[in-house]
Amino acid sequence: MEIVKVDKKNIDRFLSLSKEIYKNNPFYRDTLTRAARGILRGEGEICKSSFIEGVMVIKEDEVLAGCIFSIVDRMDDILQIAYFESKEGYEESINILLDYGKALARQKGIKKMLAGLNLHVNYGLGYLASHFDSVQSLGSAYNPPYYIDYFQKVAREEINLTSYIADMKDISIDIDTRLKNRILKNYTVRKADFKNIEKEAKLYTDINNDAFKSHRFYYERRKEEDLELFKEYRLFLKEENLLFLEHKGKEVGFMLWYPDFNQLLKEGESLGIKSLLKSRIFYKKIDTFKIVELGVAPKHQKTGGVYALFDYCKGITKERFKKCESGWILDENISSKGFGIRWGKDEYKKYKVFLLDV
Repeated sequence: MEIVKVDKKNIDRFLSLSKEIYKNNPFYRDTLTRAARGILRGEGEICKSSFIEGVMVIKEDEVLAGCIFSIVDRMDDILQIAYFESKEGYEESINILLDYGKALARQKGIKKMLAGLNLHVNYGLGYLASHFDSVQSLGSAYNPPYYIDYFQKVAREEINLTSYIADMKDISIDIDTRLKNRILKNYTVRKADFKNIEKEAKLYTDINNDAFKSHRFYYERRKEEDLELFKEYRLFLKEENLLFLEHKGKEVGFMLWYPDFNQLLKEGESLGIKSLLKSRIFYKKIDTFKIVELGVAPKHQKTGGVYALFDYCKGITKERFKKCESGWILDENISSKGFGIRWGKDEYKKYKVFLLDV
């Protein structure tokens, strides 16, 4: 077995690994190839401030394992094992990959490696650890169960995340009528204005950086990075998909949600022009939407702002969708888990992130 670095000439070879691993898997949708290709080409805004090195383990011309090792300048004490894939039954190839990563980390003066983060939480966090026999929703990870088995053997710490799901007919958050009226008097919710996408993307960035500054896997975003993401998915998003919470005319929170467009994809397909056309024609066939992200400035948390966002979201989605799925929530985030249980009712998919010593 040998280590081969990824360059612009062999990117397709690197990406072919995931195609082999998930071939004929009815539950897999390709949500990462496009992002991984852009990162390996150095095209994304985040690449401007990151160390990026793609690596493959090859035996007799067969790619057995691969990942993108990365160090982001705002999380420079961790070497990330991003976009990891490996064929089953070749544990030795993963060991070779990680040994290479450890040597790289020591060279950079880094003492920890992180498996399960793809550069930033906006690109995904966590390996799927349950429900391997259900279709992957847009924005959620999918991987074989043996990834979990392997990293559990070598990790110093595993961090758990949970998503929630509910039938729209069952969703209700009962609070006192007077309290509800007071909350809705203090807080208003508006849809994004994508005619001013640069301004709205900056608002989204600023609130994110304020709301999640204590999150263990979040680091400060830059407005150029978020603007790039919004422009990339602009054709799929409507203004109602990004909601801003306002208090006395100032934006203090947001909710990002969207229909599960993966319901329009066949196995192995990814979002593109074909799926965009499908979304315009078959939009009503999507029966589930996802609340992907919710952030509220710290001083407006636990004051009713979150309720106002959920109340508004329910009002514009309840007649169109049968189910609501949440994004992942760290199990250590007690307040968000509590609201997830009240809103989502049922715990759904589990995810894991792994910290490894160098």
